[in-house]
Amino acid sequence: MRPAPGQVLHFSEDPAITRFVPHVAATARQSEAYVWAVDHTRAPDYWFPRECPRAMAWATGTSSAADQARIIGPGGGTRVHAIEYKWLAAMRTVRLFAYRLPADRFTPIGSPVPHAVVATEPVEPLGPPERVGDLFALHEQAGIQLRVLPTLWPLWDAVVRSTLGFSGIRLANATPRR
Repeated sequence: MRPAPGQVLHFSEDPAITRFVPHVAATARQSEAYVWAVDHTRAPDYWFPRECPRAMAWATGTSSAADQARIIGPGGGTRVHAIEYKWLAAMRTVRLFAYRLPADRFTPIGSPVPHAVVATEPVEPLGPPERVGDLFALHEQAGIQLRVLPTLWPLWDAVVRSTLGFSGIRLANATPRR
């Protein structure tokens, strides 16, 4: 599930959104009101239940071969996503939807590398939401390793000290550190 050219995606468990209105998200680090969406590259970051904590890492042009071998490992591909066992059932059963939105209404946000796109005016979807389907199959088709771990913290600590690109979403929902 990726956006077509000229589109960005918003993922939601709500199949009845007819208009996206800028708002300040409860987890926001900024005070501006936005409509949030993602481009082709960042769409896999949202192939999860909304509240599911996830740690993600990927090779970049400046990633060391040692870090790639240590963290991504021999499982194939250049990207790994991880969740905790307690989220496995939700990954299997969530009803996730993708809304296609016009890309020209959005601007990149995040520095030095954008992690999303945002709009400051209301945006209407280009059509009805599409059911995302099997999240495990999406990861497989994209060549992304999907790991299930007792806790995300050992992987996360290794990732943030590495030369890999990384993102952590909803980490406040992860099993607390010991």
